[in-house]
Amino acid sequence: MYQEEFQNILNHLKEDLGGLRTGRANAAMVENIMVDAYGAKMALKGVASINIPDSRTIVVDPWDKSLVKEVENAIRNSGKNLNPANEGNFLRIAIPALTEESRKELAKLVGEKAETAKIRGRHLRETIKDEILSAEESKEITEDQRFRLQDDLDKKITDLNAKLKEIAEEKEAEIMRV
Repeated sequence: MYQEEFQNILNHLKEDLGGLRTGRANAAMVENIMVDAYGAKMALKGVASINIPDSRTIVVDPWDKSLVKEVENAIRNSGKNLNPANEGNFLRIAIPALTEESRKELAKLVGEKAETAKIRGRHLRETIKDEILSAEESKEITEDQRFRLQDDLDKKITDLNAKLKEIAEEKEAEIMRV
C-alpha cells in the first residue's frame, strides 16, 4: 500500500543530499545541472561524462566538444559556488575544502531538507488516512480493518521517519568530517 510513494520520499531526499558539497568531489554535485544544449535544457549527465580523478577534482568531458562553453556557463551559474577551469576539450572543477562555518551551514541545510521530506511523509499519511476513512464510510472495509490499516500506516510512517533521520545524520556526519 503506497510503498512506491514512501520510497519516492526517501529517494528524493537522497538525491537532494547527494548534490550538496561535502568538501569531497562527487559526481552527484554536478550531474543534474541543466545545460542549454541543442535548443533545449538537458541534465549535464546527458551531455557529458563526469569523472572523479581524485577526492578534490571533478572532470567534465562533454561528448560534443562544441558544448564546452555552455557546460562551463551552466556549472558556473548553477548556484553551487563551483568554478570550472576550461582545459580546451574538457572542464576541471577543483573542490575547495569547506570551512567550519560552511560545514555548519550545510549541516543546517541537511536538517531543512530532511524536515521537508518528513512533511511530505505527513501529507502522504493524511491522504492515506482519508482514503481509509472513506473506505470505511462506504462499507468497503470494517471498523476492525480500519484500525488495522491505520496501525500499519503509523508503523510505516515511523519507519519512514527513522530512515529519513538516519540518512540526514549520515550526511551531516559526512559534512562535518574534516
